[in-house]
Amino acid sequence: MAEARTALAEQFEDMPQQLEASRQGMWTFLATEVLFFGGMFMGYIIYRHIYPEAFGAASKHTIVLYGTINTAILLTSSLTMALAVHAAQESRQRALFRWLLVTVFLGLCFLGVKGLEYHEDLDEHLWPGAHFRADLPPQSQIFWFLYWSMTGLHAIHVTVGVVVLSMMARMAARGLFSTHYHTPIEISGLYWHFVDIVWIYLYPLLYLINRYS
Repeated sequence: MAEARTALAEQFEDMPQQLEASRQGMWTFLATEVLFFGGMFMGYIIYRHIYPEAFGAASKHTIVLYGTINTAILLTSSLTMALAVHAAQESRQRALFRWLLVTVFLGLCFLGVKGLEYHEDLDEHLWPGAHFRADLPPQSQIFWFLYWSMTGLHAIHVTVGVVVLSMMARMAARGLFSTHYHTPIEISGLYWHFVDIVWIYLYPLLYLINRYS
């Protein structure tokens, strides 16, 4: 219990109250993130309704293999993050450290695959601007602008998550978490699951809709 007393901030009466306040704070932050991504999703939906043929043609040039691999990676990372939280709740320090490292590794794999995909997109001139490929309708550049904006912003969130989870792993290696104190792990897990959920929406919108029509 000593580490719990040390970790308890003075404005809280006990650890459960501190955990609940931390959860509410993270959910409030995630709500603002939902509004931010929601605006981008709404813009995508509106423009896809206005230019369905151009968006359909543009989406067929996304690399579905990379998108599918990254979907599998993030779904797996959600599982390993959940296992990390469970290990923290049961004071299993070695398991916590191991699952956090696996989650970080999967996050890095996601970024690596996304980097390869971006490289191929650039080689195919799928970047809006003067050198955009001529065999696609001009309005297709709107799709690719949204593609780069949404996936790029998501990649930034993944990067932040990797950094945070790396810090959590370092703290876990020092034995700072236990059944009585694991708030940072649980809060970090909420953020990571949010990042995964956003990708679950991006994947069909950018890679699958109209692809085989």
